[in-house]
Amino acid sequence: MKNVPLYLGGEFVQSQTQDWIDVTNPATNEVIARVPCTTDDEMRRAIDHAGEVFKSWKEVPVSERARVMMRYQGLLKEHHDEIAEILSQETGKTFEDAKGDVWRGIEVVEHAANVPSLMMGETVENVAREIDTYSYIQPLGVCAGITPFNFPAMIPLWMFPLAIACGNTFILKPSEQDPLTPMRLAELFEEAGAPKGVLQVVHGGKDQVDVLLTDPAIKAVSFVGSVPVGRYIYETGTRNMKRVQSFAGAKNHMVVLPDADKQQVINALVGASVGAAGQRCMAISVAVFVGEAQDWIPDVKQALADVRPGAWNDKGASYGPVISPQAKARIENLIGQGEAEGATLLLDGRGCTVTDLPDGNWVGPTLFSGVKPDMAIYKEEVFGPVLACMEVDTLGDAIDLVNNSPYGNGTSLFTNSGGAARRYQHEIEVGQVGINIPIPVPLPFFSFTGWKGSFYGDQHAYGKQAVRFYTETKTITARWFSSDASTETNFSIRMR
Repeated sequence: MKNVPLYLGGEFVQSQTQDWIDVTNPATNEVIARVPCTTDDEMRRAIDHAGEVFKSWKEVPVSERARVMMRYQGLLKEHHDEIAEILSQETGKTFEDAKGDVWRGIEVVEHAANVPSLMMGETVENVAREIDTYSYIQPLGVCAGITPFNFPAMIPLWMFPLAIACGNTFILKPSEQDPLTPMRLAELFEEAGAPKGVLQVVHGGKDQVDVLLTDPAIKAVSFVGSVPVGRYIYETGTRNMKRVQSFAGAKNHMVVLPDADKQQVINALVGASVGAAGQRCMAISVAVFVGEAQDWIPDVKQALADVRPGAWNDKGASYGPVISPQAKARIENLIGQGEAEGATLLLDGRGCTVTDLPDGNWVGPTLFSGVKPDMAIYKEEVFGPVLACMEVDTLGDAIDLVNNSPYGNGTSLFTNSGGAARRYQHEIEVGQVGINIPIPVPLPFFSFTGWKGSFYGDQHAYGKQAVRFYTETKTITARWFSSDASTETNFSIRMR
């Protein structure tokens, strides 16, 4: 067991706090580290230092900032498997899943290395006679990020590389449940040649988050997490005059038409519902079978019954444990509610065990059919390996069902009909749509665009929208009189 350090002013230092939080291995619930609740003085130090470093960092040419990101992505690739192993042991993810987490973060860093073209303004000559207008894209100042447990590599890398590449300084507050991966990211960032102080890492819980949300020196806050916390982050941050992007919960539907490829549907549903133990904001938690497609539910049950959880280095395991005993208890409670409210429990993941790991937070694959919109198993984000099956008569019924959901993070449609796909992607009120793709997370040159109750804010994560989130636009209208150039005496330097 070790004490996780803070990263303040370019130095990894031990906190002086008396308040520590245990970091546990979800497969065993053994304590593997302690993370500090950063003191008020240490928070002040992080914010003040980030503000001071911003004064010089914003003046660094954008091409030089891009080169830091190029070196950083090279180091992340070099240490890819090492980071994934750290991530696996503190989250419980399988090694393959952990490698995917790291790689998706690397892709965003690669995008940040292209920042010069993203920072280009606009120009129009002669908007009026002898008057030109042009714009510059300039950084905001000190920005902050609050990240969740489920993607401890990818989501921090959604945030600080782009913010810093844009010329800002950044304070990262990673999840207290798995801080070891973000700390390794910070070590490699320093090794990449980032100036000391452009990135600070603090730890803790609500008290530390509230400092980031209320301190006037911080200009923008990015958050990924659950619904009630996401709303609190947005309301508190904006009330304190900050720019906020807050990614909250989800209830993602996969609509299946009877003309779809049956085996592709089954494979997609299994991977998208229980992969990463269902602890993904883009997981498919609801399958909507249209018409005769509902006859495939027994085949989905058979496929899910063959899936098993296991340790991170068990190559036969499809997914790992959920993050904590509290998460396991909540998931099992929702399974019980679903059964009590009349849904048909086809597979029950409660009481799941894994050989030689009796104390892990295991939940087996769980499948319901006959789920109705008023049931808790449908209304709440379960965040576990649980798939709820619903049955409707037509594609229009499926569209209405999805559009009536308060969430709008992601959805997918499986069909062989171009017309049905065109109608679905046009009429659906969801930010990210997959056609015969179960988890439609866009690559970083697009943006992650959740809608409705899944997102509070204006500009989304990564892509061009993130650059706009982390910058301001300055527009200049200039007039230079042509008569000024008529005599040589008006020039302080002779033009040759």
